[in-house]
Amino acid sequence: MNTEQAIRERLSVLHPSAVELRDDSDSHAGHAGHRPGGGSHWQLTIVSEAFRGQPPVARHRMVYEALGDLMKRDIHALQIEAFAPEQL
Repeated sequence: MNTEQAIRERLSVLHPSAVELRDDSDSHAGHAGHRPGGGSHWQLTIVSEAFRGQPPVARHRMVYEALGDLMKRDIHALQIEAFAPEQL
């Protein structure tokens, strides 16, 4: 399973209604944490009922908890936009 598949699988615990995931690794070539072939730097937009009433910091924490050890092992950087459905 590649990193994108693993991220999507882990995020499923949040029952998202939408997930946009973009591998942004190529734009970080030469930076710390960059790996040839991608998979180290990501941009995530996620929509979930689980975020309703939660401040942004709590939403980010929920995403990090869902990703677990991927954040230490496979993901060097993750840009998160997390929304409740009514925010769109």
